[in-house]
Amino acid sequence: MLTPDSKIYVAGHRGLVGSAIWKNLQKRGYSNLVGKTHRELDLLDGVAVRRFFDEERPDAVVLAAAFVGGIIANSTYRADFIYRNLQIQQNVIGESFRHDVKKLLFLGSTCIYPRDAEQPIREEALLTKPLEYSNEPYALAKIAGLRMCESFGLQYGCDYIAVMPTNLYGPNDNFHLINGHVMPSMMRKVHLANCLRTKNWELLHRDLAKRPICGLAPDASDAEILAKLEELGITGDTLTLWGTGNPLREFLWSEDMADASVHVLLNVSFQDTIHSVGKEIRNCHINVGTGKEIHIRDLAALVVKAVGYEGAIAWDHTKPDGTPRKLCDVSKLHRLGWHHQVEIEDGVPRLYDWYLNSLR
Repeated sequence: MLTPDSKIYVAGHRGLVGSAIWKNLQKRGYSNLVGKTHRELDLLDGVAVRRFFDEERPDAVVLAAAFVGGIIANSTYRADFIYRNLQIQQNVIGESFRHDVKKLLFLGSTCIYPRDAEQPIREEALLTKPLEYSNEPYALAKIAGLRMCESFGLQYGCDYIAVMPTNLYGPNDNFHLINGHVMPSMMRKVHLANCLRTKNWELLHRDLAKRPICGLAPDASDAEILAKLEELGITGDTLTLWGTGNPLREFLWSEDMADASVHVLLNVSFQDTIHSVGKEIRNCHINVGTGKEIHIRDLAALVVKAVGYEGAIAWDHTKPDGTPRKLCDVSKLHRLGWHHQVEIEDGVPRLYDWYLNSLR
């Protein structure tokens, strides 16, 4: 049982979810928190990770650190996605076991499920059909991580729990125009298009200074900026987004995800997650989401409204859509006592307000 004095290591404490989990724990009175940046601790380095656990001896671990990205990054850096994530998981979960960590929470992703899984997706759908090809290496790494937690629980009685969040968005998101996830990448594209349309060069330059675009020099001329943005499908009159806009996606506010994570960490044990079929026990992980979905085209409309962009939106049908539909069955999470609070209609303008504030 964790107490406010328990030492909790949050791996990935500066990321989208990790930073929100850190704040959530602090609000609940948990102040004995440990976090290390990548420069301070390389989780790919097994020797360094073991030394860290030797020195810190945490009571609990939240493994929110991962090598992540959107559909382009997943398709391009396939080796990195499987190797880095497997290595991080092996090091952190392995050292947690060797150092008798009382509680571990592993964060995965709903991309672990088959491309054509029956909707909404129940935890039992895992490994029943082929995965989506574009993110298969990342998905396999996350499947290995959740099975590690499950196996340590079954063999050694470890209180390790794996949660599988749906698509997340929120403060400290990755707004990279190519490698970011769909929500933040789309929002930044609409934002930049709006800067061009309204001729707000001051805001545009602040954006590029805060989040440089690869291939664009810091002292690039306005003409060079226009050319680069047009190459990315961003103009003042028309913004081109990838795919058809038809896929359905579920989105969860990152601070809701943090609250769900901390709820599970403090109130749920591995034994609470067990679901057995005959003599077999598997799929002890927990889906985390809203149980609601939206077409990508309609998401774009929400983003356009929040930004105030009045230009046209075009869709490049030659680019991939990814999985056609991915909706979580969150009944298991509801039975364990947690429900989401932030709806997508409120979350999108909230995220854009945060983005604008980050440019000040």
